[in-house]
Amino acid sequence: MAKTVLVVGAGLGGLATALRLAKKGYKVEMIEKNAKAGGRLNQLKKDGFTFDTGPSFFSMSYEFTDFARECGITLPFSYYSLDPLYTVSFRDSDKVYRLYKDLKKLAGEFRDEEPGFEQAMKKYLNKCGRLYHDTNIVIKSNYDSLLHYFITLPRVGPAHIGTLFRSFWMQVSRYFDSKEAREILSLVAFFLGRTPFDTPATYTLLSYTEFMHDGYYNVEGGMYKIVEGIAGECAKENIKITYNTEITGYIAEGGKLKHVVDSRANKWSADIFVINSDAAVFRGKVFNRPEFSEEKLDKMEWTMGSLTIYLGVNCKLPDIQHHNYYLGTNYREYAGKVYTSAEIDEAPYYYVNVLSRSNPECAPPGCESLFFVCPVPDLRYKKSWHDRDGIVDRIIEDFSRRTHTDIRPHIVSRTVYTPEDWRDQFNLHRGSGLGLSHKMLQIGGFRPKNYDEHFKNVFYTGASTIPGTGLPMVMISSRLATERILRYREK
Repeated sequence: MAKTVLVVGAGLGGLATALRLAKKGYKVEMIEKNAKAGGRLNQLKKDGFTFDTGPSFFSMSYEFTDFARECGITLPFSYYSLDPLYTVSFRDSDKVYRLYKDLKKLAGEFRDEEPGFEQAMKKYLNKCGRLYHDTNIVIKSNYDSLLHYFITLPRVGPAHIGTLFRSFWMQVSRYFDSKEAREILSLVAFFLGRTPFDTPATYTLLSYTEFMHDGYYNVEGGMYKIVEGIAGECAKENIKITYNTEITGYIAEGGKLKHVVDSRANKWSADIFVINSDAAVFRGKVFNRPEFSEEKLDKMEWTMGSLTIYLGVNCKLPDIQHHNYYLGTNYREYAGKVYTSAEIDEAPYYYVNVLSRSNPECAPPGCESLFFVCPVPDLRYKKSWHDRDGIVDRIIEDFSRRTHTDIRPHIVSRTVYTPEDWRDQFNLHRGSGLGLSHKMLQIGGFRPKNYDEHFKNVFYTGASTIPGTGLPMVMISSRLATERILRYREK
């Protein structure tokens, strides 16, 4: 008789793991706290507009195509490459930098600030590429103990030891002299939810995935098509998803989890449980593990909170690209306080995604669908968001000034999520948008394990277990969790 699996949480990691296990012969069922699947990879439809609510692009596309091949399916969504990858502008200048994959075109963007940019970039990306390929063994491996992790690390090679002791900013600064090149090329560190000054230089490997190895992609019809596509494949395997069901308790017996209990006191049983909720928060809130108490979690290092703004405007913005970053003039100072200061800068840094630029069906004719993300402190540092509307108004005013288009009279739809909303909707600790950070003592063998410390039939997938945050990392996490479950069955 087929083993039964209950997947708690229908985010990307949960959906991918459910499909992988069903293809291996398991009988899989899923439960989800919210009214629809996707977790943070979600969608907002309002006033005729469609918005991606979380991730707005992805890299490492081969992780998705490999997943489809492993499951024996055709990839259930279509994607396309972005070029330029994104634009960057500074508050004191009208110049817009376009980040092309073609190095000669990219060098042209920096000809005034960094005359030797092309050669410097080649050297930088060569180092980033070696980092990427040499660290694959660490990123894509399961670890049975810290000793196992330490045994694996030397396989990365001694040439990269220095990156363990440098920041992302320090590494970029070894190759480039101008502040513009340094600041723009280190922006990718923010994708990990921290700053270039406290993100290890090892993660400069992301520059290689940006500019040389694979690039960035958007999905036809919006990013939520990924969720809809994989959920559709799950339905073909008779994987039932029960929504509006939050797990709040459990019943264990003999070193195994027997049931999880929802908020209405219903018991859910299975032979194997896969947890796609935050791996640290679930251990603390549901399993009541002292080492993951709220006090202990507060002492860990978390990624930024997110202030997200979803605007529908009844005008077109033809000069704005799909992905755009708007920076100020105090990069280091701003990075030093953005995560811990309760006061939001008068002119904060932010990102804008124009989903309708490449997907016109996501806005009514003659309109645009805009998604703003502003990094902000989590709820440990900024406990109240009573001032959110004033902050949002300043961001909209700044965007209008810098794009030379006053969008304020054209706004016909406005929705705002603060860290309070992200916490409440997705059980994110203190509203941290991307979960645990990637400091050296919170990656690899130090990250919350993808198998449970007490219940041998419980496994974890998602951003806060190995290998880390980001859509490709979550797909790898799904594969690693599946490998563990297959090993468990074989014992």
